[in-house]
Amino acid sequence: MHTTTVVVGAGHAGLAVSHCLAARGIDHVVIERGEVAHTWRTERWESLRLLTPNWLTRVPGLAYDGDDPDGFMTMAEVVAFIERYARLVAPPLETGTTVESLTAGGEGYEVVTDRGVWRCASAVVASGACNLPKVPAAAAALPGGVESVTPMDYARPEALPEGGVLVVGASASGVQIADEVHRSGRPVTLAVGEHVRMPRIYRGRDILWWMDRTGLHDERYDEIDDIVRARRLPSPQLVGTPERITLNLNALTDAGVRLVGPLAGFSDGTAQFGGSLRNKCTLADLKQGRLLDTIDEWAAENGVDDEVEPPQRFEATRVEETPPLTLDLARNGIRTVIWATGYEADHSWIDLPVFDHKGRLRHDGGVVTGAPGLYRIGLNVLRRRKSSFIHGIEDDARDLTAHLVAYVGAGEPGARA
Repeated sequence: MHTTTVVVGAGHAGLAVSHCLAARGIDHVVIERGEVAHTWRTERWESLRLLTPNWLTRVPGLAYDGDDPDGFMTMAEVVAFIERYARLVAPPLETGTTVESLTAGGEGYEVVTDRGVWRCASAVVASGACNLPKVPAAAAALPGGVESVTPMDYARPEALPEGGVLVVGASASGVQIADEVHRSGRPVTLAVGEHVRMPRIYRGRDILWWMDRTGLHDERYDEIDDIVRARRLPSPQLVGTPERITLNLNALTDAGVRLVGPLAGFSDGTAQFGGSLRNKCTLADLKQGRLLDTIDEWAAENGVDDEVEPPQRFEATRVEETPPLTLDLARNGIRTVIWATGYEADHSWIDLPVFDHKGRLRHDGGVVTGAPGLYRIGLNVLRRRKSSFIHGIEDDARDLTAHLVAYVGAGEPGARA
C-alpha cells in the first residue's frame, strides 16, 4: 500500500494533521491502534477533567461552542469533542491497527502494521506524549504487601487497597490524586519534588486566560533559553473544577495531607525522603511571583488594569519546621504508593537512527533530525509553550504540515521549520 504521508495516531493531534494535510491536497492515511481518542478513553482516571477552560478548547477547523465556556471538560466530553472533530475531518482512517515498526524503505519509509505495510514519502508521529509512566528504580525496593500504582492504572480511590497512600510527585496529577484519595477518607502523604505553582484564578480571570492573552504561551521553542529543561518541567498545579478552585500545597495541608520531601528510596520497609522540601517550595513560590509580576506589567502596559481586579499575591507555601525524612510504611499503614512522577512517549517501534544517547528523539521543533520527511507532533513544548495543551496543536499542525508540503514538493520551498 502506498500513500504520500502516514499519520500514526488518531487523537486530536493526528486529526489536526489530517485536517491540514487534506487542506493542502496531500494524500495520506491515519493509523490508530484502537478507536479515535483511544488514550483519552482508556488511560485517564474517572474524575479527571481538562486543566484548560472550555473556551480555550480548539483545533484547526473546530472550537468549543457549548453553553459552559468557563467549565472544564470531563474525559467523556473530551472524547465526544474529538469524535465530533473526526466526523468533521473525515480522515482516511485505519482503526484497530497497530503499528509494529517504522523503518527506512525505498525513497521514504515503511510503516509495518498488523494489517499490512504502508510505504510513504513522509510520516507524522502523533501517538501521544504520555504512553509510558515514569516509575523510578526505587519502586523495585517496595516491600511486599504495598501496591505500586501509576496514574495510568489509577481509576478511583475505592479501587485501591484499604489503608494509607503515599503519592510521589506534586505536579497536576499528583496534587489531584492526593486530594481525591484524601477526600475518600484515607490518610495521604505527598512526596514533593520540583513543581510549578499557579493560581487557578488571578485578578478575576483564569490563569490560562492570562497565559493566552499575554502571549506567554505563544513563545516559540527556539526563543526559550533552556528548551531541554522547559520540556521536562512538570505540569502546573492546576485542577479543572466547576468551582474553579486553586489546588496547591497549602490547600492540601489544610485538608490534612502531609507533605514530605522528594522520595530518595526505600530501605527495609522505610521510605526515605530528601531534605529539600522547603527549598523546592520556596523556588516554586518565587517562580509564581515572577509570573504574576510579568502579568501585572503586561496589564499595565496594555491598558487592561481597569478591566480586571487589582493585583494580588498569595501566601507562601507552608512547610513543617522539620519535615520527616523517613516513613515506616507498615507502622503508618501505607498500603499503596502512587507514582505521579510523569510520563514519556513510546518510540520503541521507530527503527531509525534518530535517538540521542539517552534514547530521546532528536528533533527541531517536531522536524525529526536525521530523517528527512519524518515529523513528531504532540510533545510538551514542541514548538511553543502551549504545545502540550489541546489548543496548542493548531499552530503546531499548521507549521509542520507546511514543512512537510515543502519537503514532498507540493508547495512553496523553504517553509519555516
